[in-house]
Amino acid sequence: MVYLPPAFTESLEEVLVAFIEQHDFGTIVSQSERGMIASQIPFLIERRADRVFLLGHIARANPQGADLLPGGEVMVLFQGPHTYISPSWYQAGPAVPTWNYATVHAYGTPRTVDHAGWLRDVLQRLSERHEGREPAPPWRMQDQPEPYLAGMLKGIIGFEIAVERLEGKFKLSQNRPAGDRPRIIAALEAREDADSHDVARLMREREPGG
Repeated sequence: MVYLPPAFTESLEEVLVAFIEQHDFGTIVSQSERGMIASQIPFLIERRADRVFLLGHIARANPQGADLLPGGEVMVLFQGPHTYISPSWYQAGPAVPTWNYATVHAYGTPRTVDHAGWLRDVLQRLSERHEGREPAPPWRMQDQPEPYLAGMLKGIIGFEIAVERLEGKFKLSQNRPAGDRPRIIAALEAREDADSHDVARLMREREPGG
């Protein structure tokens, strides 16, 4: 579980699901007799009735595949924008440096899916999702030679996770005096990196009346 001070806790499921959809490259962590193991992979998220599921795949040679069995639990971390916060931006001190960030942790029970049609569908949905962001004519899975696709499919394992709980931590200077937050936002917007701008946007959205 993640340390969740009340000021930084986000518990609305629709907010957490939307965050995962936007930051869908996650780190899946499992525990076995071999110790802890982690893999970084893209996910699809689905709602079925009142449940949330995460769908993905890993290399068949990845030893983590042995952990993706019913009865166990895995954690998937989805990291959003993050950036350094300087205490020089505050109206008064003393104060120390910190870091603002947004992250969602998903916990649930995994199962592997040994069905070629299911796996092919997940891969096509993943490729269409991400190719859709590209300006050039998209790469299409269905345009590839079937023997090549069949060989590639044999090299991976599909799985889904039935999510039992979601934990969101949006640490965005909510614990600072109201007069400090506009100063922090302005300082972040004056930077040139995307993460600082994205953190500033999240802070503006969470300001009263934002």
